[in-house]
Amino acid sequence: MILPRNVVWFEVLLYLSLTLDAVSVAFRDRTPRADMTEQAIMVSTIIAAGLILLLVYFVRLAARGRKNWPRWVLVAALVLSVISLVQVIGASGVQFDSAIEVVSCALTAAGLYFSFSGDAVGWFNA
Repeated sequence: MILPRNVVWFEVLLYLSLTLDAVSVAFRDRTPRADMTEQAIMVSTIIAAGLILLLVYFVRLAARGRKNWPRWVLVAALVLSVISLVQVIGASGVQFDSAIEVVSCALTAAGLYFSFSGDAVGWFNA
C-alpha cells in the first residue's frame, strides 16, 4: 500500500507534534505545591501520557487505516488545544512551555491541512 504524499506529510507532522507534546510532559515541573499534591501531579501526568497515546492511535487509524472520523477527532482536539493555549497565554504570557505548545499546534494544523488537501482527498473512507 503506497500512501499519497499529503497523507505522509499528515502522518509525519502529527507524529512530530505528539513527540513535542510528550517531551513537554516529560519535562513538566512536578514540584508539589499547596494547590497540587504529588498524587494529583501523577494523575495528570498519566492522563497526559494516555491522551498522547490515544492521539497516536488516531493518527495511525486515519493514515494507515484510511478512516475519516479520527481526522475529525484530531481537528476537535486541535480546536480545544488552541482555546486552552489562548487562555494560558492570556493569563501568564508566552513562556517556554507555551511556546512549545504553539509550535505543536502549528505542526498539527499543518498536518491536518495536508490531510484535507491535494492527493489525500480521496484517501480517507467515511
